[in-house]
Amino acid sequence: MTDTNAQPNEPSGASEIHSSRNPIRTGLYTAALLVIVMFASLVVANRFPSLERYAFERNAAFYTVFVLLMLVPIIRFLDRPVQMFGASMVGWVLFVGAYDLAGIYFRNIFQVLRTPFEALVEGAIVYGLCAVGSWVVEMILHARRHPIVPARKAPTEAVRHSR
Repeated sequence: MTDTNAQPNEPSGASEIHSSRNPIRTGLYTAALLVIVMFASLVVANRFPSLERYAFERNAAFYTVFVLLMLVPIIRFLDRPVQMFGASMVGWVLFVGAYDLAGIYFRNIFQVLRTPFEALVEGAIVYGLCAVGSWVVEMILHARRHPIVPARKAPTEAVRHSR
């Protein structure tokens, strides 16, 4: 079966790789979903006082959805640490920008939660550790599959003439 969307000079699966494994696109989607969950949680927490008695359950549900969405770039680029970190940081920086803008409308959010800078640093550390962990695991698996053999040097001219 041939790929009708492939460019003439590309292999049949190349267009799929370009569209589905794009770190910037993944970062943009992740940011959009994180922002939607953040605004939904802020609106529900601040505009629906009838749900206040279920605050623990409400917050737990939003935290769970938020963390699962944070895992999207990690899972998508599990075997590519550089793309994982790039997609993650694109999404996280855009999310922190929206979080900063949310502070204009929702007063005292930064006193209750954290400042945008703290959120940016925390996200960079988490995503950085995930990328480094992925890279280390990849190196360990590579070393297990391929034995490390020292390269043999060719004898130099001086050594050959002395024999």
